[in-house]
Amino acid sequence: MKRLRGRIAVAALACVACFGTAQAASVQFCERPAAINAGQQDKLLRFAALVRQQLDGSGRNVALISRSGIDLSRFGIRYSHAGILLKADADSAWAVRQLYYACEESRPRIFDQGVAGFLLGADRPSVGHVSIVLLPQAEGAALARSSLDRRLALDLLAARYSANAYAFSTRYQNCNQWVMELIASAWGGFDPARVSREQAQQWLAAQGYAPAPVEIGSHGLMFAAQFVPLIHVDDHPLDDLYAMKLRISTPAAMEAFVHQQIPGAERVELCHDERKVVVHRGWQPLGPGCEAAAGDEVLAFD
Repeated sequence: MKRLRGRIAVAALACVACFGTAQAASVQFCERPAAINAGQQDKLLRFAALVRQQLDGSGRNVALISRSGIDLSRFGIRYSHAGILLKADADSAWAVRQLYYACEESRPRIFDQGVAGFLLGADRPSVGHVSIVLLPQAEGAALARSSLDRRLALDLLAARYSANAYAFSTRYQNCNQWVMELIASAWGGFDPARVSREQAQQWLAAQGYAPAPVEIGSHGLMFAAQFVPLIHVDDHPLDDLYAMKLRISTPAAMEAFVHQQIPGAERVELCHDERKVVVHRGWQPLGPGCEAAAGDEVLAFD
């Protein structure tokens, strides 16, 4: 089991939660939702309610959201899966538009999910983290238009999925890379009827998008990756492979880019453990675990 989870961790470098939870139970290497008891489910639902409360109080109707999944701390990664949060009007519920991998169909798809469902896909029900980037009205409206443009969203969806897709290749795609290319289509001044993945990636590079390399740190893990169907290395530059440092679109890279590009964007990070919820504001990330720092809000789980 440890060996299998190690391979899954390699496959999860970029977005373990891209795999469709409804289809995943029967397919090896696809994510299986963690088994949770009634008490854990209740806490996760209450955590989701607090996340929605933060969103409702922000006055924004478009945001980026990321959540933790399988423990990827060995790679220096807390958040693995990102999507776009949309709220049509004051009376509508928040929904996350995201890419996921449909295992039974062996293809990536676009999927809408409520906040609670998005958070319930996490691997550890006892502790979890979520990061929200609230977008100003103009940038948020542009991203909402791109996200809801079915033709554009599908035009930017690759036919082949790879969890560790190279950020500047169109051979494969992961869930976070799809979000980044939607961001490019929204903010790059493109004609939505004509923008391509190549153009989106060129714009991102021109704007300084440079994902920090994920350090694999082990030839053994690189070797094990060959046996995981949902990751590939033939799209990565040889120099990156030799250095065991893969440039992958991660939520951290996405947030760094938005912070650089959009001065009015705001970040809220929430975490929970068995006893409490911590609400942390600002671009400096929470420390290890779910411990509050000065200025953080702490809410007790009853």
